[in-house]
Amino acid sequence: MPEAETSNQARLSLTSWSLPRCTLAEAAAIGRALGIAKLDLGLLHGPALPKARLLEAPLAAVLQVRQLRIDCPNLYWLFGDGLTERNLADPDARAANEADFRQVLVFAKALAIGTIFVLPGVCGKASSREQALQNAAVSLRPLVAMAEDAGITLTVEPHVGAAIESPTLALALLEAVPGLKLTLDYAHFTCLGYPQEAIDVLAPHAAHVHLRQARPGALQAKLEHGTLNIAAMLATLAHHGYSGHFAIEYVHQDYMDTLHDDVLSETIKMRDLVESLI
Repeated sequence: MPEAETSNQARLSLTSWSLPRCTLAEAAAIGRALGIAKLDLGLLHGPALPKARLLEAPLAAVLQVRQLRIDCPNLYWLFGDGLTERNLADPDARAANEADFRQVLVFAKALAIGTIFVLPGVCGKASSREQALQNAAVSLRPLVAMAEDAGITLTVEPHVGAAIESPTLALALLEAVPGLKLTLDYAHFTCLGYPQEAIDVLAPHAAHVHLRQARPGALQAKLEHGTLNIAAMLATLAHHGYSGHFAIEYVHQDYMDTLHDDVLSETIKMRDLVESLI
C-alpha cells in the first residue's frame, strides 16, 4: 500500500502516459519519488495497460497493477486503436463497446478505480456535430448505467478533434446523458481560443481533472508561458464542491505538437503550485 500522504498529496495523480519511455512500474516509482502516490492508467502512448489481456482476463490484469503498489484513481479507456476506430459516435460499434466495457468494469471495480474516462466521439463521413453528439449520447447511456451499477463514475473528456469541442456542446451531451460527468481539461478549450470564464461553466460537472498549462493555439505550455489562471481554476472547482483528483498531465507526444517541454520539470512545478493552493 502507498505510504501515508498529506491531504494535498492525496488529491494529486500522475498520468501514466506522461512518461512514454517508462514501464508502468517505473512510472509508479517516479510518481512516488515526487510525492505523487497515485497513477492514472491508460492504453495509449505508453506505458500502457495490456489491453488484450485485460479484456480476456481482467482479474489477471488486476494482479499486475497491484504489484505497482500505487493507487489508481482514474482509467482512460479507448475502445479502438485510435481516436476514430470504434468511437462513441459510431452506431456500428455499440455492441462491441458494451461487451468490452463489462470486462473493463470488472478490472476497475477490483482496483477501486473511482472514475473511467472515454472520448466522446468524432465526426465521421457525412456526420455533423449534431448527429455525432446524438449518436454518442445513445452509446453512452447504457455505459453510464453499467458503470453506476459497479459503483464507478463514467466521464468523457472533451478534446481537440472531438465532435464536442466547445463548452456549449459539452453541456448538451451532459444534458442528453443523465449521470454522465466530465474529465475536465481546461487546456483543450484554451488551445481552441475559449477564455477561461467560458470553460468555468463545466466545473460543476467535473468528476476528474487534468492539469497542465496552455494558451490559444498550444495545447501544452510551460507553466510560465501559458494563459490559464490555475489559482482561479482551482478556486472555481472548489466553489462548485469538487473533491476529486487532480491529475498532472504534461506529455511528450506528436498529438498537437506536445513534444517540446521537460515533462518532469513541468510536473514538479505544477505539483508545487497545486500543493500551495489547495
